Amino acid sequence: MRIAYTITRSDDLGGAQIHVRDLAAALKESGHDVVVLAGGGGVLARQLEERGVEVVELRHMARPIRPFVDFRALRELVGHLRRLRPDIISTHSSKAGILGRIAGRRLGIPTITTAHGWLFDGPPIGRRQKMVWRIERSMAPLAQRIVTVCESDRQLAIDSGVSGPDRFVTIHNAMPDVGLELRADPGVAPPRLLMVARFAPQKDHATLFRALATLLELDWELDLVGSGPQEEATRALAESLGLSDRIRFLGMREDVPELIVAFQAYLLISHWEGFPRSILEALRGGLPVVATDVGG
Repeated sequence: MRIAYTITRSDDLGGAQIHVRDLAAALKESGHDVVVLAGGGGVLARQLEERGVEVVELRHMARPIRPFVDFRALRELVGHLRRLRPDIISTHSSKAGILGRIAGRRLGIPTITTAHGWLFDGPPIGRRQKMVWRIERSMAPLAQRIVTVCESDRQLAIDSGVSGPDRFVTIHNAMPDVGLELRADPGVAPPRLLMVARFAPQKDHATLFRALATLLELDWELDLVGSGPQEEATRALAESLGLSDRIRFLGMREDVPELIVAFQAYLLISHWEGFPRSILEALRGGLPVVATDVGG
């Protein structure tokens, strides 16, 4: 089978990108003909090519909603899909999910959309949130099935009227197992804490920092993996709370499974979540997890 994956960006390595990378590589190894179409020529594209998966860069695919640019991205995507002639399209992330479904309908190609979370979830954000919900509801009929990565996301979509229950199926996130050499030892003292998350409104580094600021009498260290638009503000908050000597900002890392070995606990403090792959990765590595009770 020839399978075309689409995802909005390949220049970062969040949960959706890792999901596509692992699925595409596994299907390629199983004998399928797999191609990934993605915006940006970044780390995901490189890792896919290292695994023998064909990558097509979409020059106009971007996260912001800009109708003229989005029209060019759709035209570009349709052109590539017409040339590639896949048997099925699998779309991931919001913008690629929208344009991929439209392209699939135009070309008569069955399309499956995976929702790694809903942009209309989380705290109310006014008209933009309502617009996103309307778009998702109008796009739902263009997919043969919509995959949610946790049951709470499926129920949210049904309850909010995105589509009926027959269109949704929940397939939980998963990842390959690792050997004992990549298992952590939580009993080592003093505890080193790890959080892997983008510096973005969804993640709540601020609450974590304020909680840790009340525990300065204890011997702990926190390492943060990730990047994002709120990184500078997060660094400034750490400094203002007197935590600069306890918190390290490691930036984007591709070796998180190897990093986990050196830590004693994993944290994920968020305002909303689906099924975070980072928690699954931490549990796989033997770390206890402290996380907010939100989402999946």
